[in-house]
Amino acid sequence: MMVAVVVVIVVVVVVVVVVVVVVVVVVVVVVVVVVVVVVVVVVFWVLYIRAFFFFLLLNSPFYLVPYVSESAIIVVLLLSLLSFSPLVVVVVVVVVVVVVVVVVVVVVVVVVAVVVVVIVVVVAVLFYYSCVLYYYS
Repeated sequence: MMVAVVVVIVVVVVVVVVVVVVVVVVVVVVVVVVVVVVVVVVVFWVLYIRAFFFFLLLNSPFYLVPYVSESAIIVVLLLSLLSFSPLVVVVVVVVVVVVVVVVVVVVVVVVVAVVVVVIVVVVAVLFYYSCVLYYYS
């Protein structure tokens, strides 16, 4: 009977720890994906607007162009990306920092979960053997 109680306690604690780890990892991954997507979209549109005005600046002395071809804007956008502007550097730094933070958080959560599971198993085994010793003494 005591063995069944110990097994149930160990299983419940292990399941709870695994569920918490999975939830934390999923939340962290979702946050990272959202941050990266938002940063990429914002940078794209900022560079797109910059390329548009750059195109206007190059092609019109009065900044009035009735029609600007989409391909010309995309070419200037790609040239802007290749120019290593401060915005691109900031985006790269932000993405790298976010990825590093996510990796660190996931590693810490997994290590804590493993430590908790090991502690619970050790306590359960010690409890079991103390019950056995008490029963046979």
